[in-house]
Amino acid sequence: MTSTSFFAAFGLGMPELIIILVILLVLFGGSKLPGLAKGLGQSIKEFKKSSKDDAEPEPEPAKTPEVKKAEPTVRHGSN
Repeated sequence: MTSTSFFAAFGLGMPELIIILVILLVLFGGSKLPGLAKGLGQSIKEFKKSSKDDAEPEPEPAKTPEVKKAEPTVRHGSN
């Protein structure tokens, strides 16, 4: 899916995108926008990576029997 079809699916054309960018510029300022875009890009990349990992079946780990340690016996009484 290309970015133009993504925006078209939500009914966003060029005028709407410009208005959104102007609002973001007013809210966050010019110096914060690159960091905000970088964080958003990293979040999307991580989300895609984790959703791709979830699609693959995970191999089940081999079940190992639990070994219970015996507790030492304490003797009370006369020596």
